Parts: sequence; C-alpha cells; structure tokens
Amino acid sequence: MANIKSQIKRNRQNAKAQERNKAVRSSLKTATKKARAAVAEGDGGTATARVLEASRAFDKATAKGVVHKRTAARNKSRLAKAANRATAASSEG
Repeated sequence: MANIKSQIKRNRQNAKAQERNKAVRSSLKTATKKARAAVAEGDGGTATARVLEASRAFDKATAKGVVHKRTAARNKSRLAKAANRATAASSEG
C-alpha cells in the first residue's frame, strides 16, 4: 500500500480509469459479437447496420485511448469485409 499522498491519489485515479476502460472494452466486444452474428445470419442489411455501430464504437474507444488506432482499424476492416461478403451473398441468392 502506498504511503505517499500523490501515489494514493494516482492509485484512485487508475482504479477509476480501469473501470471505465473495462466498460468500454466490454461494449466493444458486444458490438463486435452482434455484428458477427448478423453476418453469420446472412442478412446483408442488418449486418451492415451492426458493422456501422461497431465501427462507431471502435472510433469512440480510440478517441478515449482505450484501444490503439491500428487495432481499431484492423477490427473495423475485418468486420467490413465480412459484412460485404454477407451483402454480396444475400444479393446473389
């Protein structure tokens, strides 16, 4: 346990930030799962909407510093690719 006043405060701040970051990461995972589920169903319109929501969540997380911008870009790209495949498949069939 820290006995320096500034370190005690820093520990409190870190605990708060950790809780906030955990919540953001959890919502990111949820958005990603919803997008992947919509893609798996094969419904192009729903998949596209879910991917847009997930992309927006990744952008917000990046702005807050929770996720690195390249990590967000990679995940967004993969989701968009999957959605495009689902849209193409649903329009063909």
